Amino acid sequence: MKQFDTLTLSTQGSALILTVDQPKSLNALAKEVVNDLESFLDWFETTGYEYRGLIITGAGEKSFVAGANIVQMNSMDEATFTAYAKQMHAVTERLESLHVPVIAAVNGFALGGGCELALACDFIYASERASFGQPEVNLGLVPGFGGMVRLPRRVGNAMARELIFTGRRIKAEEALRIGLANRVVPAEQLLDVAVAAIEEAAAVSPTAISIAKRAMVSMDGLDTHQGLGREVDAFLQAYHTADSVEGRSAFVEKRSPVFPGN
Repeated sequence: MKQFDTLTLSTQGSALILTVDQPKSLNALAKEVVNDLESFLDWFETTGYEYRGLIITGAGEKSFVAGANIVQMNSMDEATFTAYAKQMHAVTERLESLHVPVIAAVNGFALGGGCELALACDFIYASERASFGQPEVNLGLVPGFGGMVRLPRRVGNAMARELIFTGRRIKAEEALRIGLANRVVPAEQLLDVAVAAIEEAAAVSPTAISIAKRAMVSMDGLDTHQGLGREVDAFLQAYHTADSVEGRSAFVEKRSPVFPGN
């Protein structure tokens, strides 16, 4: 398995677990971490088809990803600062378009860039000690890794504005209540629950998941009529796959399907 300086990879069942492994900095998104995330995606997109899902978490008990690396940012000129933000934009967009489900297993702080990394994942599962926030206004900044785009889609425009304008940190239970987190579980169960969700996805058609995921991302910002047009396109695309032929045949024949994955 590929090695990285700031990330560690492990497997559990059908899932690949990516851990941001910089606990001394609370797993902050230093430039080196962002570079490794980009390299990881290069590797996963070309060789990761044996895995049926990706779980992203943070090393240690305190932090998922605490945010951007402010010390590094403070010394960046405008060109470097812009490139840093655009590189994280590219990472989050690629996570959204991966062919498999991506789960953020938030084990602690998910602040600023950490919250934005989680928002780029399909599901957010949180431990009871997790906390979330977009505290950039405390530094005279605004979210720059996708928070102003994705947070309103998760929690609604009014709640997103409140969180961004106040910089308020919220605990896991509030994140669940407002729709930011999908589940809240005891810390010791977090990875097992995330792996179990990947195993559920592994039992169905991987092709259908991939088509649905990419179609839903493409529908963001469309009105209902436009979105329904995209849905028809995706429905037809899925219908003509080998997985669909197998799934429909298995249903008629009253047996369990064996999806070929294409």
